[in-house]
Amino acid sequence: MGTITPPRQFHGLQGWTRLYSSDRRYEAVVVGAGAGGIGVVGNLLDQQRKPILWVDDEFAGGRLNKYYREVPSNTKVKFFTKYAEGVNAFKSVAKETPTPNAISHLLDLPQEKTCHIAQAADMCLMLTEGLDESKDVFKHTGRVTDASWSNSTWTVSISPTDSSSQASQVDASRLILCTGSTPISGPLPVDHLSSIHLDTALSPTRLTQLLPADAPAHIAVIGASHSAILVLRNLFNLAASSHPQLRIKWFTRHPLRYAEERDGWILRDNTGLKGEVAVWARENLEPAVLANSPVSRHLTKVQTTHADESETYARELADCTHVCQAIGYKTEPLPVLRVDGRTVTPRFDHSTGAFDDKETGERIPGLYGAGIAFPERVVDPEGNVEYAVGLFKFMNFLKKVVPTWKAV
Repeated sequence: MGTITPPRQFHGLQGWTRLYSSDRRYEAVVVGAGAGGIGVVGNLLDQQRKPILWVDDEFAGGRLNKYYREVPSNTKVKFFTKYAEGVNAFKSVAKETPTPNAISHLLDLPQEKTCHIAQAADMCLMLTEGLDESKDVFKHTGRVTDASWSNSTWTVSISPTDSSSQASQVDASRLILCTGSTPISGPLPVDHLSSIHLDTALSPTRLTQLLPADAPAHIAVIGASHSAILVLRNLFNLAASSHPQLRIKWFTRHPLRYAEERDGWILRDNTGLKGEVAVWARENLEPAVLANSPVSRHLTKVQTTHADESETYARELADCTHVCQAIGYKTEPLPVLRVDGRTVTPRFDHSTGAFDDKETGERIPGLYGAGIAFPERVVDPEGNVEYAVGLFKFMNFLKKVVPTWKAV
């Protein structure tokens, strides 16, 4: 990526640096530069909500690029290209970037097939670089620590990532949180296990570096999500090749669930197994095939229930050396938010992208969210409720709601 140039600065009171663009306050401060934040910036530009101050620690494609490049996507390529072509601002970046580039590469791939997250991450990097000052987007490297709403204005405080830099403040009409999510873990009735972070387990390269090839390792994997099955596949590939002393114990509460094509829609579109991970699971992990699968030489399945889960863990984890939990994600910590001097706890509205005050139920003015931490709530034709997670799904949601994101 190119050099990130901050807006013009002057020194204000109490050690803060005030940031302005062309001596105007910003129409929006966007917090986070993953796929959600990129999509928000593009949609705000299409709505002429500029200038925009964009704040992120790295401006490096978010978690997709940092942790998940090796992950096989469960999304067809055509949905990544639809995201890339979702707004005029993105189309402008594509036209301005010499080919071949990340978007032209996606367009050259078979659109009905899946790819690796790396291809989507490269697209995010390209869009991040292209959304620059020439489009009234000003990137500021740092972390938003708190924000206060008063007199129809958000005053946003930004802590620098570089300790040699000063903290700063900026005024804006809107504050949009695209702060992302991270894997969660739960308590276990044993304390001798070495924990393998899910981000590490999803990367064959990091996993190989973590686990010694010449030492025994018995790894418990908890969960039956898409991520959990991918971890099982990564571990099996190691056990069947470079790590012959590796053994796997898989803990699951329920049968595997797959996304199913229906007439014009997909059952379990956001929660079911898809792509090559689904194929691998059907061929190796289903009860009818596991015993005869090569996976069974390295993996033991342990069925759990809510009623006896603690006892099962205490018994079955006794001979394990490591554990990886793939049981969900949690929202990253949010900045401290105040409205007219009172600290508020925001509650997200999954249909509008706005926030309510959890205590009073009143709408928090000028505050919005998007991305994996704040997705759209959807109901399928059979009445099942899910949360729409994925780049193209973020884009669809944003195109509906960003035009309604008023300053007050």
